[in-house]
Amino acid sequence: MCKLLKLGDLVNSGGQAKALIVEGRVRVNGVVETRKGKQIVSGDVVECAGKKISVTTSPRSPDTKSQVG
Repeated sequence: MCKLLKLGDLVNSGGQAKALIVEGRVRVNGVVETRKGKQIVSGDVVECAGKKISVTTSPRSPDTKSQVG
């Protein structure tokens, strides 16, 4: 989830993402999320620092691996 927060421009660094998650300042689908390794799926809405991002997927070839973990 830290990578997602960085990619979504919700935080400036991985350290900042980790701190906000541990402090309970990140929500997934309206629920506080304190797990740094939480799996995010298409349709999820992530909120942090007053900003929201909606997660969507795009079609990809079968041999393409996800870049966000």
